[in-house]
Amino acid sequence: MSCHGSQLCCIMLTVDLFPLFRFTSLHPFPSSLHYSYPVCPQISPPTTVHPATAAAAREKKSRQSQAMGSLGWEETVRKAEKLVEEAMKENDASHDAAHVWRVRDLALSLAREEGISSNSDSMQIIEVAALLHDIGDYKYLRDPSEEKIVENFLDEEGIDETKKMKIITIIKGMGFKDELAGTNNDFPPEFGVVQDADRLDAIGAIGIARCFTFGGSRNRVLHDPKILPRCDLSKEKYMKKDEQTTVNHFHEKLLKLRALMKTKAGQKRAERRHKFMEEFLVEFYEEWDGRA
Repeated sequence: MSCHGSQLCCIMLTVDLFPLFRFTSLHPFPSSLHYSYPVCPQISPPTTVHPATAAAAREKKSRQSQAMGSLGWEETVRKAEKLVEEAMKENDASHDAAHVWRVRDLALSLAREEGISSNSDSMQIIEVAALLHDIGDYKYLRDPSEEKIVENFLDEEGIDETKKMKIITIIKGMGFKDELAGTNNDFPPEFGVVQDADRLDAIGAIGIARCFTFGGSRNRVLHDPKILPRCDLSKEKYMKKDEQTTVNHFHEKLLKLRALMKTKAGQKRAERRHKFMEEFLVEFYEEWDGRA
């Protein structure tokens, strides 16, 4: 190729920009992303990735690869368990680490019943989401920075973006308040398993114990016939700290959870726990009125 007169003689150089963007966006990029631009002969193309940036990207990719391995993932789970113990050590027994262990066990059990256990990625997402689901809970929030604890942990562990976003989506959307707001209708399949597990631990014998434990920690009245349960609750009303009784919480939330189960396995287990709560309330009201 030759140049004549004042014409600019150029060739087209194709540069792979994918490494530059791989770890700077929450959105997945295709496996090959190219950009072509003119470069004059004898002139070196500009450096597309700073050495330090490339080194950081390689280091993060290495952490991701480690986390994907079974041994790496077991270590991630172990660290998540330690994070739970530390973050929830000051909570009352209704939302302590023992609650988290039960939810994790329930979620993995439901996943097996739903036929999800053959997918290792889904099982990893379910386990970590179940472990971290109550960290940063608005009811126990002591510092606004606590809302970032989960996201920071996943970044430090090098969890790939797809898994990370699914875990965060599950945690942020699984609350009863979000159901009231109608904002948890479009979620990954792992979502229903984790949400059902958390809700199963809110009903039945364990749910009753947790309900009165939480009410006691907030100095709530056990029961007052003059204070009626709130109907047509909105997210804002539900989160409002007003003078409600512990027993009213059964009618405002707990007795509604059976109908809100997302999985068949969760629905089946909820039947037994729901019936136990109904029997408990019948006995409670009879004893309260002196009829038993």
